[in-house]
Amino acid sequence: MAARQGTPTKGEQTRRRIIELAAPVFNRCGYVGASMRDLVEATGLEKGGIYNHFASKEELALAAYDHAMETVTRGLARSQEGARDAPERLERMIRGFATAARRPVVEGGCPIMNAAIEADDTNPALRDRARESMTRWHRMIGRIVKDGVAEGTLRAGTDPYDLASYLTAALEGGLMLARLYDDPAHMDRVVAHLVAHVQTLRADPPEEGR
Repeated sequence: MAARQGTPTKGEQTRRRIIELAAPVFNRCGYVGASMRDLVEATGLEKGGIYNHFASKEELALAAYDHAMETVTRGLARSQEGARDAPERLERMIRGFATAARRPVVEGGCPIMNAAIEADDTNPALRDRARESMTRWHRMIGRIVKDGVAEGTLRAGTDPYDLASYLTAALEGGLMLARLYDDPAHMDRVVAHLVAHVQTLRADPPEEGR
């Protein structure tokens, strides 16, 4: 019997399950370092069973990266829920990233950082994925900034591109130091500085009667 329209087939469900189980393996071990034995143990499928759904390990790796980033992006979006204005949305995003750094939603840490460091010039497809992910993150921040300037909660002239680069570079750098030294204080310092900086961008409230 054919699956009803909109209902995933058994094959589609299996493929999705493989991706979900493989994502933390690749994120933790590396997209090159993850062995087929690691993937077999994580998925409970034999090598042939995995290759029934993916033409190559690289195809699975890219699908796993996409899944990891979808999960992280949803978390960043949820972190802004309930914010009253653009500065608070930015602050919540900053703190949300720090929280995810301590308790990663995908085991292994930030998929963008892991992919960017590993790919470098050796895996163009993975490098392009990481670049696309960072670009989406920049656009998310840029949209918040533009909305904040338009609604009058962020100072006029606040550059969305500059702020997006500054926030993402600082957060990823703080994460790298925290992991390198196994000390979350590095991330805490970055978060405190960024939150304070965002507050300096808050527009002055209109004078009463004007």
